[in-house]
Amino acid sequence: MSKVQTKHLIKQFNLKILAGEKGLDREFIMSDISRPGIELTGYFRYYPKARLQVLGKTEISYLNELSKEDRIDRAKRLCTKVTPCIVITRGLEAPQELIDQCNEADVPLLSSPYKTTRVVSRLTNFLEAEFAPFTTMHGVLVDIHGVGVLITGQSGVGKSETALELVKRGHRLVADDSVEIRQEDYDRLIGSSPELIEHLLEIRGLGIINVMTLFGASAVRSRKEIDYVINLEIWNEKKQYDRIGIEDEIIRIIDVEIPKTTLPVRPGRNLAVIIEVAAMNFRLKRLGVNAAEEFSKRLTEMIEKEKENLENGIRYE
Repeated sequence: MSKVQTKHLIKQFNLKILAGEKGLDREFIMSDISRPGIELTGYFRYYPKARLQVLGKTEISYLNELSKEDRIDRAKRLCTKVTPCIVITRGLEAPQELIDQCNEADVPLLSSPYKTTRVVSRLTNFLEAEFAPFTTMHGVLVDIHGVGVLITGQSGVGKSETALELVKRGHRLVADDSVEIRQEDYDRLIGSSPELIEHLLEIRGLGIINVMTLFGASAVRSRKEIDYVINLEIWNEKKQYDRIGIEDEIIRIIDVEIPKTTLPVRPGRNLAVIIEVAAMNFRLKRLGVNAAEEFSKRLTEMIEKEKENLENGIRYE
């Protein structure tokens, strides 16, 4: 979980500080956002005080219609010790009573020129991403024809060399060696590279190379949704590998299940081409075209036909 402070919002969304500047180091403890409506009428029993509070045209208009004493009361009760900040949208003018109470309680009062729905949407997306479940995996993440392929395997199996060949073939590198993964939705995993090694590839015997410098900006991207996992392992003569592709493997990362394929590695196999074809085949499966199932169906039909011919031949005798 990331450490998010109010000052990060100011930098990210170019918000204007109206009051409570001393509280810019306040930390968020959740990603939820609140629009205090019933609270402005005086009912604070279930007030979600630890959330970011957003005041739009309706809330500000209602506050301005209250008496001065009521405005002071509502502003004082809105500003608690755990309230990270209050954001006023549409560039509306803040009531003086709210400004005074924010300064007194050191609750940052911020202003945005945009509409309330847009502000809430952008703030929600930002906070959800920052508070999303997070993990790190050893591997290489590559964008192949729009499919985010996470290549895993033990150290020295050839992941980085394969990624380099894929980049040469026109695909894009996202991360090498260490992949930071965030679950930004119930079923979406977003992978990115640590800032220290972004755009870099480590090739044993050659050292570290900068992919963007060598191949251009089109050869890299900063983040990509993970759609498919390919695990590379040294060829084991005693192991029976899938030759048809009907059985689908699954790997669970955080709370999301991702399709997985295991590819055996041995001299003479062009892994870059195989992984490229695997990604293309994965796209076809998502579109409803499954070559393995089609082959199985043909085989079944042929067996049934042979059985029928055999039974007819016996019957004629």
